[in-house]
Amino acid sequence: MEIRPILSALLRSKTGALLIAAQVALTLAILGNAAYIVQDRLAVSARPTGVDEDNVFFIRFYGFREGIDVPAMLDADLAMMRAMPGVASVATANMAPLNQSGWNLSVQPNSNDPAVESTNTAFYFSSEDLVETLGLELVEGRYFTPDEVQVIEPSLANISPRQVVLSRALAKQLFPDDQSYVGKAVYLGDSRMEVIGVIARLQSPWAQLGDAAERSMIVPLRQLTPTAQYLVRAEPGQLDKVMREVEDALVAARDDRVMTSNRSIKEARAIRYRADRSLAWMLITVMGLLVLVTASGIVGMASLWVNQRRKQIGVRRAIGARRHDILRYFLVENFMVTSFGIAVGLGLALALNQWLVSALEVPRLPLAILPAGVVALWALGLLAALGPAWRAARIPPAEATRSV
Repeated sequence: MEIRPILSALLRSKTGALLIAAQVALTLAILGNAAYIVQDRLAVSARPTGVDEDNVFFIRFYGFREGIDVPAMLDADLAMMRAMPGVASVATANMAPLNQSGWNLSVQPNSNDPAVESTNTAFYFSSEDLVETLGLELVEGRYFTPDEVQVIEPSLANISPRQVVLSRALAKQLFPDDQSYVGKAVYLGDSRMEVIGVIARLQSPWAQLGDAAERSMIVPLRQLTPTAQYLVRAEPGQLDKVMREVEDALVAARDDRVMTSNRSIKEARAIRYRADRSLAWMLITVMGLLVLVTASGIVGMASLWVNQRRKQIGVRRAIGARRHDILRYFLVENFMVTSFGIAVGLGLALALNQWLVSALEVPRLPLAILPAGVVALWALGLLAALGPAWRAARIPPAEATRSV
């Protein structure tokens, strides 16, 4: 089939063709960027924390009366929870992964060296075995011993731990040229901390984008404040039961404090990524509606062209054109219009992504995602035009002639 007659026909009715091409271009630009944002948001929200999320929860209390014996309260609570059926491990902690609230401090591998950039890190501390309680994977070194735990008074701000356990992401950030990290020194201001262990992964409470989400450290500290927070790991399959029983037991144990939260890590994940999932579903809805509108536009324009060309179709049929010739004509015509729109849409997609990167700090669109959009729009155009093209191919020559 010659392309020139099809192109001549399109040029005589170029307004409709340009509208469809513009619609295809806009669809490709939006679909490409939206699909990648959806993929990125869903991937971010599915990142592992390093924690046994199916079985871990955290519960927090605030003591509102003066003169609370904080060490005695902590010891009593820990002993009571450890004795409860279904509790596998329990530890005090200043914060929990994905809880969106906690400590963030800057550390560096060399003290007071202006040439060495400091790294912001999630600063976990506990007086118990946080690796055991959270179900973390210790990949190098060891965890703290009880005699290494320091007790700190917040009013004195005497945070100067001597040992530290790093996440692997933080260790690689601080010591990019090393493969082993135990024995290295990390500085918090002028305070020197020796790396005694490395864990595979521990996500921060804020779960930032990129590697920053896994730059965490654990130090052996017990902070004496009226706010008591415990991380608890239940036996497999007993999380809900243990959460209820621990809450009831701790509430009944004292009348000088109130519970401020009791939440599983899975619940914290759902809350942390609620906006990301909402954005993903909103974009999926917009993408579906856009595809529907584009397909409807192609069907409408193809149907209009068929109605306008009934005489030409009849003449071609009368001089020997077969049904598949007519069908092929309209499909090729639609393919040409769609291809022109796709060519424009590729440039528009890259321009739109460049604006999104600079204005909204979204990830840069990988070029590999665009071919999938191109193929999808070619298929959409052909499928949308198939119905009108098939109706055109079924027009009898005599009927087409009488309709003039």
